[in-house]
Amino acid sequence: MIGRSGNPTLNEKTFERAERYSGQERMSINGTVNKTFITLTILLAGAFSAWSMYFNGQNVGPYAVGGALIGFVLALIISFKPTAAPYLVPVYALAEGLFLGAISATYEGLYYGITLQAALLTLSIFVALLLAYKTRIIRATEKFKLGIFAATAGIAIVYLLSFVLGMFGVTVPYLHSNSLIGIGISVIIVIVAALNLVLDFDFIENGAQQGAPKYMEWYGAFGLMVTLVWLYVEILRLLSKLRSRN
Repeated sequence: MIGRSGNPTLNEKTFERAERYSGQERMSINGTVNKTFITLTILLAGAFSAWSMYFNGQNVGPYAVGGALIGFVLALIISFKPTAAPYLVPVYALAEGLFLGAISATYEGLYYGITLQAALLTLSIFVALLLAYKTRIIRATEKFKLGIFAATAGIAIVYLLSFVLGMFGVTVPYLHSNSLIGIGISVIIVIVAALNLVLDFDFIENGAQQGAPKYMEWYGAFGLMVTLVWLYVEILRLLSKLRSRN
């Protein structure tokens, strides 16, 4: 069985849903890496477009909201229908890029240099965890997977609760504050988001070993990108809390 992943888009049921035909091309790690680079390139193109519009005086609010909504809908479709991944993942990447570019530019307008710091930290964490996984310093054991899955689910519930309560003018204590407790909460969320990368690496590796269909390379790239975007946004939020205290 494919090991479970804390990333909600990557779990063993994904491969159970994937049709397997004799003679069909199979998923490979190199193929997934290539699809990931393509996906990230599209995401960055969208992000730089929204970034440029912001600093040229245009209102990027609609791109942030529209990108988030379109990305959410596409993510649901891709999650439940992996065969659509080769066609929808590039569109999803573009939508997420517009969203990230808009919010990154907004944060940059408030705190100069914060987006470069967040991007470098995200890249550094990704490389460090990839090396730790490849050298087996960190192993995705069943207890490890279960713990990260539970933590990720808990964070998702808190964010959903915060969104619902926010519609009624109620704020979840400390979640968005720059107090020491609020910063501590952000640090924990960043750690959980980062450890999801380990589960994603394990999932993709196992998928290739199990001979998943070729289109699952796009799905693996999609799941990895979901985690990277989440990690980047959480680091951006953490840095903004720290900068706002100065």
